[in-house]
Amino acid sequence: MSIEDDVALLERVPTLRLLGDASLRMLAIGSEQRGFARGDTLFNQGDEADAGFVVQRGAFRVEDGAGAEMIAGPGALIGELALVVPMKRPSSAVALEHSAVIRIARSLFQRVLESDPAAARRLRDEFAVRSSQIASDILMAGGKLST
Repeated sequence: MSIEDDVALLERVPTLRLLGDASLRMLAIGSEQRGFARGDTLFNQGDEADAGFVVQRGAFRVEDGAGAEMIAGPGALIGELALVVPMKRPSSAVALEHSAVIRIARSLFQRVLESDPAAARRLRDEFAVRSSQIASDILMAGGKLST
C-alpha cells in the first residue's frame, strides 16, 4: 500500500480522523506494516502495550480474559488506549485469516501530538466526552440494578 492509501485508511478511524491530514500523513510515514497468517497472534493479554494497530485487511478476534470478544476488521483501531498511556494489554488478538495491520508506536503518536497542539486538544476533548459517557452509562446501569 502507498502512503496515500495508508492516510485514507487512517482517516476511516474515528479517533485518528480528529488529528487532521498533516498528522495522519506523519503517522502513515512513521508507522510500520505487519502481515499475519491465520492463527498468528497480534498480542497476548498481559503483554506490555506500546502501540495501537489499524487493521488494513483481514480480521482479528480480540478477546479478554472474561470471555468477551469482538471481531476487528479493516479500518478498526485495536489498542487505542496504548497510544496514549503505558499499560498491559487487557486482551489478546489473533488473526482469523491472512491479515495486515499498520502498527502505530506510542512514541510516534506522542511526537505527532506534540507537533500539532490543536490535534492534541481535539483528541483530549474526544476522550473527555467518551469518559463522561462511560461514567453516565455506569450510573444508569447501577440505577437499573438497584431497583
